[in-house]
Amino acid sequence: MKFNSIPHPAAFLNKSLTDTISRYAAEAEQMTRLHPEQLALIYKQKWFNLFVPKAFGGLQLSLTEGLKIEECIAWADGSTGWTVTLCSGANFFIGFMHPDTTKMLFNKAEVCLAGSGRNAGIAKDIGEEFEITGYWNYATGGADATAFTANCIVEKNGFTVQNDHASPTVISMVFLREEVILHTNWKSIGMIATASNGFEVKNLRIKKSRCFVINESATVLSELIYKYPFMHFAEATLAVNNSGMAVRFIDLCHTQVLNRIAEKNILENTGNYFLMLIEKATQQLQAARQLFYITIQLSWDEFIQDNTFSAGTLQQVSATSKELAATARRLVDELYPYCGLTAANPATEINRVWRNLHTASQHPLLLSAD
Repeated sequence: MKFNSIPHPAAFLNKSLTDTISRYAAEAEQMTRLHPEQLALIYKQKWFNLFVPKAFGGLQLSLTEGLKIEECIAWADGSTGWTVTLCSGANFFIGFMHPDTTKMLFNKAEVCLAGSGRNAGIAKDIGEEFEITGYWNYATGGADATAFTANCIVEKNGFTVQNDHASPTVISMVFLREEVILHTNWKSIGMIATASNGFEVKNLRIKKSRCFVINESATVLSELIYKYPFMHFAEATLAVNNSGMAVRFIDLCHTQVLNRIAEKNILENTGNYFLMLIEKATQQLQAARQLFYITIQLSWDEFIQDNTFSAGTLQQVSATSKELAATARRLVDELYPYCGLTAANPATEINRVWRNLHTASQHPLLLSAD
């Protein structure tokens, strides 16, 4: 099968959209949350619903289509891209939710789920309900979320409920915005506008229909995307955020060096050497992006053809996702010293991109074990 060369991330969306995202990025950082114009654009374009069926107001995209949009938004602004990715990843859980919960959440155009995958809550089984107490950090998009998802360990009669593998039973559940206590505690050098704050519930009783299991064998909806293993889905979506920001950094670095040459702040020969390094980095990142997108599409095509995913294919998805993220980090750090003091100024875009990338890269799913 022949694959065309993957284009620059900017090619995946209309320029007017990315210009709007970028225009308000600095102000959003000052606000410590997405700018209203950015949020309005997200809702208008249905980006929180990238993978939600059209019947529920979504775009119903394939994985590859969704990844391209996420990479492009991250190229325009890291905080916006990360928020769209994490919140669309939470809205993705519609595929596993009880119909009553889906009807309750997706009954309006503006739906934004935030949450945490950490098992930081206790769910006491009290018959037809669970009583929940827990505290979860790093809920990206929490400032604008309409509901929250969280993982809890199940207890009954004072004891932890064990699953078939003799491990604690963990369930995912949904809390409405008015049911949670929000904590403004997101402190980081980058991704400031993601408002990745903590949230808490105390002795909250909810119906068991609010619970769901994130597993391709537990899907409620029939769309193909919900059969894609969630761990690999998550790795891929996070990886394209890193690549989008890295491409943006390289673009800005190139402009910065050209300006330094034009203003005679560096010798022409030195500038040309810097440009050579930038071109080399561009080619290396492009190669990693190309391999990543080929692997993702092959995995998608394999499932369509065989109705299953081979272990080898999924291993390749994970490996190329982590390699793309690692390549993005490495190349940005190699080029950073050649960008001048402008890159060290927190008020500049290139510095904001650097800070955003180095904050996003701390996500544990992006780190290789070897």
